[in-house]
Amino acid sequence: MRLVKLEDIETTKPFDCGDSDLNGFFCDDACYYHEQMIANTFVLEDDTDTIAFFSLLNDKISQKSVPNNLWRKLRKNIPHRKHFSSYPAIKIGRLAISKKHQRKGLGTTLLSAIKQMSINPTSPLSASRFLTVDAYVAAVPFYEENGFVKLVNIAEGDTVPMYYDLKQLK
Repeated sequence: MRLVKLEDIETTKPFDCGDSDLNGFFCDDACYYHEQMIANTFVLEDDTDTIAFFSLLNDKISQKSVPNNLWRKLRKNIPHRKHFSSYPAIKIGRLAISKKHQRKGLGTTLLSAIKQMSINPTSPLSASRFLTVDAYVAAVPFYEENGFVKLVNIAEGDTVPMYYDLKQLK
């Protein structure tokens, strides 16, 4: 298995995660998002299949987008002189595992890789304090098991905004 950027792949291999929206993004939109400099997609593949993919883009957590009690909690670990009205984040725009590789721990492995990529001093993705994700409601327990916290207690449509503080890895 190897993890590569989508733009470094000449021909994508078959992929089906069982979710038509995620499949459609990978097959139809990921290259466009890269060309338009909106998101970068990374692909985990072997010689015959696309095993998984994730897309990353810039984001922020802003004071006006979260409840006051959570905002205070976020800021308590940031030095007072560095308090801002928003903090940079890297958003996991999409993350999907092919059906035949689901329930094998790959999602957790990919989240660990994303976390490490985000804080790597030799090639950081972007200067950011947080990872964010709009998790499908059914995926919230998975993200919570991997250290993510809800930004709000109610779903916004089909998703729940969540964050992970990268500072805890340093």
